[in-house]
Amino acid sequence: MAKIKVTQVRSKIRRPQRQKRTLEALGLKKMNQVVVHDATPAILGMVHKIKHLVSFEEIK
Repeated sequence: MAKIKVTQVRSKIRRPQRQKRTLEALGLKKMNQVVVHDATPAILGMVHKIKHLVSFEEIK
């Protein structure tokens, strides 16, 4: 299965609670923190919802 690397590039300060919870559900707690997840539909949907706060790339 493909992997996806997600990096938090913008702050969660002054963001709706829903977006903060999505960041924490992905395991992102600090700026510039990087996490690796399987590219499942659930994870991709979460990343899509907060795409303005994170950068992501596919790992082969």
